[in-house]
Amino acid sequence: MSRLKGKVAVVSGGNSGIGLAIAQRFAREGAHVFIFGRRQDALDEAAQSIGANVTTIRADASRLDDLDRVAAAVRKAEGKVDVIVSNAGFTEKMPLREITEEHYDRTFNLMAKGPLFLVQKMLPMMGRGGSIILVSSAMHTMGLANHSTYAATKAAVRSYVRTWAAEFGDSGIRANLLSPGPVDTPIMDSQASTPEEATAIRKMYANYVPMLRLGRPEELAAAAVFLASDESSFMTGSDMLVDGGVSNV
Repeated sequence: MSRLKGKVAVVSGGNSGIGLAIAQRFAREGAHVFIFGRRQDALDEAAQSIGANVTTIRADASRLDDLDRVAAAVRKAEGKVDVIVSNAGFTEKMPLREITEEHYDRTFNLMAKGPLFLVQKMLPMMGRGGSIILVSSAMHTMGLANHSTYAATKAAVRSYVRTWAAEFGDSGIRANLLSPGPVDTPIMDSQASTPEEATAIRKMYANYVPMLRLGRPEELAAAAVFLASDESSFMTGSDMLVDGGVSNV
C-alpha cells in the first residue's frame, strides 16, 4: 500500500482512537506522520504502535502557542505538509441548564478554535494536491439532547470546509469533512464512571445505529486515506458520513 508515498501528514489527537487509527494507516500507506497530543505517555505508546515514519510532539490543540511549535517542528523537519487531519476532541454531555462558561470555552477552544488555527498555521507549507480533513460527527446533522456545545462545534467545522472550498479556489488545496457515527474508542470510556457503565453506553449507542453496532476506528481510517489521497481529487467542501446510517434513519 503506497497511496500516500512521500506525503507528510499532521494529525491532531493522533495518540488514540480515530486519530491513532488514521496515523497508523497513513504510515502504512507511505506517509511520514506527525502526531500531537497532550500526554507524552500516550504519544510514546502510539509511536510504538505506528512503528516507522512517525514523529510525536507534545502539544495542546486548543493552544495557539502549541500549534506554533507544531508548525515549526514540521517546517524544520520536512518543510512541507500534504495532509492535515484535525481530529482532537472529547465528548462531555451537558444539559443546557447546567452549561457553564468553562465548559463552553473548553469545548469550543479545542473543537472549533483549534481546527481553524491548526489549518491556518500549516497552510503556508501546503501546496497543490494538499488535503485538509476535519473530523466532525454525524451529530452535526442531528438533534441529540445534552450535546449543545459539542454538536455546535461539529457544525462549525462543517461550515469551515464549505468556506475553505470557496476560498482556496484553484489553489489545488482541498478541504473535506469526515463525520463518524458512534465509534468504539476511549472517548466512550471517558463518559462512564465504571466498566459496567461503559458497557451500557456502548450498547445504547449500538442500538441507536441502524447497523446495530459501533463503528471501528480503522473504518474511519480507510475513509481518511481516500480523502487524503488523489483518489478524492474532485472532492472539496464535502461531508463524508461514515456513521452506520445513524444520521439518515
